[in-house]
Order: sequence, then structure tokens, then C-alpha cells
Amino acid sequence: MPQTVLLHCCCAPCSSAIIEWMLQNDIRPVLYYCNPNIFPEEEYLIRKTECTRYAQLLGLEIIDEDYNHPSWTSSVQGHEQAPERGSRCLVCFRYRLLRAAECCKRLNIPVFTTTLASSRWKSLEQISVAGHWAAEQVGGVEFDDRNWRKGGLQQRRNELLRVNNFYNQVYCGCEYSLNARLPYMQKSDIRKWVKQLGKARSQSWETEQSHVICRKVISLEQWRTSSVILLYYSLPHEVNTSLLIDTAHSEGKTILLPKVVGDNLELYIYSPHSLQQGAYGILEPTGTLFTMDRYAEITLAIIPGLAFTPSGARLGRGKGYYDRLLPQLTSAYRMGLCFSYQHLSFLPTEEHDILMHSVIAE
Repeated sequence: MPQTVLLHCCCAPCSSAIIEWMLQNDIRPVLYYCNPNIFPEEEYLIRKTECTRYAQLLGLEIIDEDYNHPSWTSSVQGHEQAPERGSRCLVCFRYRLLRAAECCKRLNIPVFTTTLASSRWKSLEQISVAGHWAAEQVGGVEFDDRNWRKGGLQQRRNELLRVNNFYNQVYCGCEYSLNARLPYMQKSDIRKWVKQLGKARSQSWETEQSHVICRKVISLEQWRTSSVILLYYSLPHEVNTSLLIDTAHSEGKTILLPKVVGDNLELYIYSPHSLQQGAYGILEPTGTLFTMDRYAEITLAIIPGLAFTPSGARLGRGKGYYDRLLPQLTSAYRMGLCFSYQHLSFLPTEEHDILMHSVIAE
């Protein structure tokens, strides 16, 4: 009869080779997903989904612990500025492995281990200390602290990642590791990552959050005092501005919408009956052109983006349309709209980049 082990899983790539080895060695793991450190929640959902997909493929049980990021954040208070492999990581390992040990005892499984020990980003010594500490706290269970990087498992991990087309994360998991990683990422890599995060959310979630964000905008003085407003129709995973357009129209404001013409954006006056599908599948206006000599009339410009920073840096889709438009809007208050996972601590900027005056996120 196969031996049963509780396997704390951090992600599918790190788990796959370990699970395969266990099954080949007459060990049947019960997978335990407890990673409230992961930030943002969209990243957590993607990693959990990948682990669940792999468990189902192999017919293995997977236990999903609640995502309680505030509790985890509270546990590492005072260690926020610690470097990777520093004191914060040890506290984090203790937090997750204590819960693994408690689950292990609850299920009457004698041994638990963790895929954290397969990651090159982690300290094996810290994992061993945290695991044995957790076992002692609970009592009646043992922690297997073997080095899961040996025996060809690291190479096999990379092979299984490709074979199963796993999502492969670009940072350890928490916001502190993300903030440390972002300054070293290229714009193209950040774009790819943020687009992946967007797939973790449903259209109904985006609609609900867009409504919250738009309500915030409508409550602002910049909105109330502006009679000519530049808006946009959203692409997938952009804040939907339908409420703003409908509200501005009902309030008698002049609404401008952009239209792609060659390499540039031209602005047209919005009318509910003068829209057609244009470039990239976006609804574009077909009515009256708002000529450049009138751009000084625009007092509020609401701008889309893949990501923003609190200081107003913006990451677009790489085509440069708004980079060419924004320098012409000299009288406009520039406002970026984004979902929480698109609100990042850092974005690479260039000399020609123009900052938003404010960014509104849910």
C-alpha cells in the first residue's frame, strides 16, 4: 500500500517533478495549497489553478486553504524591508508550514514536506528550520526536509513545465519580492505578465470593479468642473468606461473618443448613434472631428493603460498612440484608470513619457 504524505505545494512548476518522483516511489501525496503570501490575488488564483489542474490530471486530492493575505501581512510586520532569504522569508515559511503541519495532523498523515525546497529562490536551511519548528508546535507529525533540487529533479521540473505548459511565475510571490523584481523587468515582460493576471478574473468581476472605479471618478472635482472630457472605449481587461460615457452624456458634457488613424489618434465628438468597430475591435466614433486647435478646451483626459504606478507612470500596449497624443493635451488633467492588480509600485519610464496627474484604482 502506498505511503501517504502531505505535500505543501507552492506552484505547479515546483511541484510537478516532486509529485512524479513520489508516485514512482510508491508515495501518494495529498496536495495542500496554502500560500496567502502570494500577491496580488490574481497571481494567487493563477498559481492555484495550475496546481489544481495538475492534481486533477493525476487523480490526486488537493486541499485548498483560504487566501488570507491580511493575516499573512500581519505576521511579517516588522520584516517588510528584509531582503530575499532574510528574516521575512523565515517568518513566511513558518506561517505556511505551521498550517501544513496542522492539516497533516488533522488528516492523520504522519509526514509532511514542501515543494518550497525545490526553488532556487529559497534558503533550504530556513525551510528546514521552519518545517521542524512547525512539526514541534503541532506534535505527532514529522517534517521531511530533504533537498528536492537533487537527483535530476530540477532538470525534470523544467521539462514538465514545458510539457504541461505551466504558468511560470517571474517572482517569488509576495509584494515585497515583486517590488524588488519589477525594476529589473523589461516593458515587454511586464505587459505579458499583466495580461496573464487579467485572465484570472471574470468579465462580471471586471464589470463590477469598473463600476466602483467610475463612481469614484464621478465624485471628483475634476469631473464635476470639466465640460469637455476625453474618454475611451475599453479593450478586454481595461476599466470599462460605459458608466462614465453615459453619465457625461446625461450631464450635457462634451465627450471625446479617440480613433486610430494611421499611427496617431484623432479625437471625435461622441454621439450614441455614431459608433462603429475600428482598430483592435474597439468602438470608434464616426461623427464630428475635434480639431487640434481646440485641444486646449479639454480639461479632463481619462487614459487607459495596462498598468500604472501611484506616481502616475503608465504602461501602454506598446504602439505609442497615447505617447504621441498626450503632449498635445496641455490643458488637460490626466487621469489613469486601472484594476488593483494593474497598480504597480514601479514601471520603467523614458524621457518622453508623460505622467498622469492621478490614478484611480479600486
